[in-house]
Amino acid sequence: MWYTNILLSLAWAFCTHTSAPIDAVSVSLDRQAIAKQMEEWLNTGCLDNWYPRCIDAEAGGFYSDFDEEWNLSGKQNKMIVTQARHVWSLSVAAEFYPDRDYLSMAKHGFEFLRDHMWDAEVGGFFQTVDRNGAAIAGDDASDIIKTAYGNAFGIYGCSAYYRASGNEQSLDLAKKAFAWLEEHSHDPQLLGYFQFLKRDGTARKAGHTAPPKDQNSSIHLLEALTELYHVWPDPLVKERLDEMLVLIRDTITGDKSYLTLFSQADWTPVEYRDSALEVRQAHYNLDHVSFGHDIETAYLLMEASHVSHHAEDEKTKMVAKQMVDHTLKNGWDKESGGIYDAGYYEVVGGPMKIIHHTKAWWAQLEAMNTMLIMADMYPDDEIKYEDFFVKQVQHIDQYLVDKTNGGFYIHSIDESPKAIQVHKGSIWKGNYHNLRSLVNCIKRLRNDH
Repeated sequence: MWYTNILLSLAWAFCTHTSAPIDAVSVSLDRQAIAKQMEEWLNTGCLDNWYPRCIDAEAGGFYSDFDEEWNLSGKQNKMIVTQARHVWSLSVAAEFYPDRDYLSMAKHGFEFLRDHMWDAEVGGFFQTVDRNGAAIAGDDASDIIKTAYGNAFGIYGCSAYYRASGNEQSLDLAKKAFAWLEEHSHDPQLLGYFQFLKRDGTARKAGHTAPPKDQNSSIHLLEALTELYHVWPDPLVKERLDEMLVLIRDTITGDKSYLTLFSQADWTPVEYRDSALEVRQAHYNLDHVSFGHDIETAYLLMEASHVSHHAEDEKTKMVAKQMVDHTLKNGWDKESGGIYDAGYYEVVGGPMKIIHHTKAWWAQLEAMNTMLIMADMYPDDEIKYEDFFVKQVQHIDQYLVDKTNGGFYIHSIDESPKAIQVHKGSIWKGNYHNLRSLVNCIKRLRNDH
């Protein structure tokens, strides 16, 4: 069975549950056994749950909302982020398993992006449409919001589908989306991209519900540009790719070893550390350390540097390592493993305060991928990344894998036991983090990366 006890299959030298701190237990890495277990997760616990279940054969694209037992449940609105991520995931699955029919499903998703998510009148991908593809307005009913983040994933999905299929229409759409962002979202003076845009592409440079620039849209723009440059080595794409790499590495991260969450147009950080306690607490959503984003970004920076052949590759690796080390030092749960969602420095250089003890599923999967990369890059490092990786696999098996219904809970159940009853799918919970981490880890474990 896919839910075979991973502790036995990996022959780990510790019990399933222990009161001792998890990072104090000696472990060993059996690469082939872990790869085999991960491939079971990838198949019966991941791919088989989503596909073809999420294919909307009537309206096009992919269903969004599934309850805890994988029944359709909800409005089934469709967001560019989720729709494009499914196209990306299916394209990668088609490359990983070329004898399976994932490419036709990716084509089905691409056609929805092309025919419904893309604004044929003024360009750009809509952020959200209803099940049938009608655009949904933002806060102002007359203003259909678009985002750099959403358009980045449109580029990401279309680029991957082109790589897997050779479909020129897909590459053309990725190019159009890049050009649209270049015209409307890119900031030629202060660099980076404005996150929020009106339907016509007018950038909101201040005064929206959140600051105009942020780390989340920035790191996924980097990810999208990496994917696009891989299939279309255009000089301007490389220029923007290198720009975002340096911006994220040197400005958004810098010598802090963690990402600044939100910034003003000139990249001044949005911070509340000098405010009263109640003000700080009221703004934790805008000013905290996001351990999942940090450890994911470490991977994205190294991937971007590798694809672009960036001249400062060693500096990028150094900053990535610092981000991982900071996460493991400050955000790792020493009792049951896994990384917490958020921390906060009340004083610069002072102790880290964990403000969200939840452990989001995507952060655990992304952490596992990055930990394995670090283990291979720095096998003799005092951090012992290999131990963290194996313990992270144990944590995911023990607290995140749904061994009854399949898939992953939205949060690890050691800190969030009610996650058992929470939806398996929504416009914000899809399959791309799961699939990317598992495919990357399997390839690396089998020396096929």
